[in-house]
Parts: sequence; structure tokens; C-alpha cells
Amino acid sequence: MASMEEAVEEIRRGTEEILVESELMKKLEERRPLRIKAGFDPTAPDLHLGHTVLINKLRQFQDLGHEVIFLIGDFTGMIGDPTGKNVTRKPLTRDDVLENAKSYEHQVFKILDPEKTTIVFNSSWMGEKSAADLIKLASRLTVARMLERDDFDKRYKGGQPIAIHEFLYPLIQGWDSVELKADVELGGTDQKFNLLMGRELQKQEGQPPQTIITMPILEGLDGVQKMSKSLNNYIGVSDSPDDMFGKLMSISDDLMWRYFELLSFRPLQEVACLKEAVDSGGNPRDAKVALAQEIVERFHSREDAEQAEQNFVNRFRKGAIPEEMDEVELKAADGGLAIANLLKEAGLTGSTSDALRMIRQGAVKIDGAKIEDTKLVVAPGEAQVYQVGKRRFARVMVK
Repeated sequence: MASMEEAVEEIRRGTEEILVESELMKKLEERRPLRIKAGFDPTAPDLHLGHTVLINKLRQFQDLGHEVIFLIGDFTGMIGDPTGKNVTRKPLTRDDVLENAKSYEHQVFKILDPEKTTIVFNSSWMGEKSAADLIKLASRLTVARMLERDDFDKRYKGGQPIAIHEFLYPLIQGWDSVELKADVELGGTDQKFNLLMGRELQKQEGQPPQTIITMPILEGLDGVQKMSKSLNNYIGVSDSPDDMFGKLMSISDDLMWRYFELLSFRPLQEVACLKEAVDSGGNPRDAKVALAQEIVERFHSREDAEQAEQNFVNRFRKGAIPEEMDEVELKAADGGLAIANLLKEAGLTGSTSDALRMIRQGAVKIDGAKIEDTKLVVAPGEAQVYQVGKRRFARVMVK
């Protein structure tokens, strides 16, 4: 195992908060493998790089010699995590949860060492509990205490409904820590209430309370809002090498260092040297290439990363249009299709307003020619190549 100083430095890297750090220090001083828990509800089939911030920290704990417990919340997933929601979430079906869980298992081992990872499902103990057991668990906490949660408080004061089953979510997540006898639990900053619930229930059960480590929420490609598929500012774990490389190269120079901190496995000293080189007049593009290469190699291969870089050079530095792209057929009404609608329906923009904004910025091309007319109506005809920004292409036929 690493020295105490090295271990603590690595654990602190990129974290938002460690509660209670003095307790963690004592656990590390015991020189035993700690049980590190992180839970993921399989609410969607694919993970993006925002999700991997936690998984990367799990890998760091593995490299330090600790035991990682990757908890798939197949039971809690059917409740729906209310964190950050202003309305009650629609619960998933059992089939949805299990299908998504299979996808998670495949994706996380792109980062985690399967030999050092224990995957567990919280249905294995929650599914055995009776109605009486759940009522007993619910008696552990008051409604007033639940309403201390920021999102519950806002919904209550705003007159938004809160379903009774939503109160069970943090209790069950906390009980998972009791069942697993977790030494440490990781979660996003928005999960702090749930993580603290684990500490509280462990104390009630006579267990040493877990240390909680909160990780920042990763910003998406826009550098403002959190990475999210719904906001179309994400990099998917299952993205192709070219898409992954291109998206990483599109981030701002400032955001690049944030990604280095939260996504890179490079030693801190090496990252510091890269930043010093840029601050001394070096081209930030070179550092960005190094980041993109590392991430693509992690989820694909070294050969894929090198080819993606070459494709990027050919496409964007030499002005070439990629040979392979999505091919889309769209139906026109009244003799044509408005350009903003076409770009949205072809999946090149997230909305018509986004399409109009990109046109006004001169970021939209048809067969390599920039267009500026936001009222353009595309008539049915042969397929044309539509480009939005530097990396989004589609061959579209309007019929």
C-alpha cells in the first residue's frame, strides 16, 4: 500500500468534502483494506463521463489497496431518487432496472479492476424485508428531519407534492451502508443528506459510522450546467472514439483543467507540469490532446485513441468532411422543411432555438457552405451533408 501521505493526497484529489477526515485518517492508520461503497441507480442504460467521477475515485481506492463495493440500486431504482427533483419521479419497472443494470456492469469495468470489485444489488436484502420491516425502518426518522433536505423543503414550501415513498429512498440508501458495513461511502455533492443517513443508521446499529466523501458534479461541454444527456452536453462512455475525442477537444481551455482533475489518472505532479507549460506560453491544445488520448484509450484502446486523433486532424485541421456519419431521412410537409426543424430532427441540435442560435453564429454548413438564413426551407431532393459546429455531421435526405 502507498505511504500515508501519498494515500491521503490521492484521496483528497478532486473531492468536495470529507466527513469526518480525522475518522478517515484513523481508519487508514489501521493499515487494513477499507470497504469503500458507492451506489448507482440504473435509471438509464448508458453512463457518461459525469458518472465516472465517482467511479474514478473508486479506482483510486483500489490502487491504494482497498475493497470496492459497487452497489447497483435495483431496489431503490424502482422508487426513483428524488434528489434535485421538483416533481415526483416516475418509478422504473423491474425489467427496466435489470436491463440497465447489465449495461452498467459492462461499462464500469472499463475503469474498475474486476478482480478487486464486488458488485452487489440492494434487492438482495431489501427484497427480503416485510412490510413490517419497512415500517420499522421508517420509524427511525421524523418528517421534520426529512424536510431538512433541501429539495424536499423547496417542494414543500412551493406546494409541490411529495409522495410518501420518496421519504423511503434516503432511509434505504442509508440502510445499505448498515448491511454492507461500509467504512467509506462516496457520492455527489447533491447526495450529502443520503450519505449522512448512512452514518446515522450505522450509529443506531452500533457500527462505526462511515466516512463520507462528496465529489463535485462535473460540468458538461458547455462548462456551465452539469453534464446531462437531456441537456445534450455530455460525453458518453459508449461514444465512438471519434466522437469522444472530438467532444473533449471542443471544451474550453479553462474547463480542460477541471476535467484533468476529475477524470484523469495522471499523477498530480504531471498535470501540474502540463499546466505550467501552458502558463509559460505553450499551446493548450497539446494538453487537451493528451487528455483526449487518455480518456479514449481508457474506454476503447490505444490504437483507437491514436486513430481518433488522426481523424480529428484530418477532419478539422484540414477541413475534410468525415466519410462516415449518420444518414437520416426526414419527411417534409407543405413542400419543405424549415432548417431549424431539420437540424433538430436530424439530431444535430438539441432544440430549434439551439439550431437558430448556431445558424446566427455561422456554425451551420450544408455541403461545406455556410448558411446564414434562419428562415431557410429545405425542399425535398438528394441527400446533403449538414454540419453544426466543428464535429456534428449528418447526411440528410428530405422526402
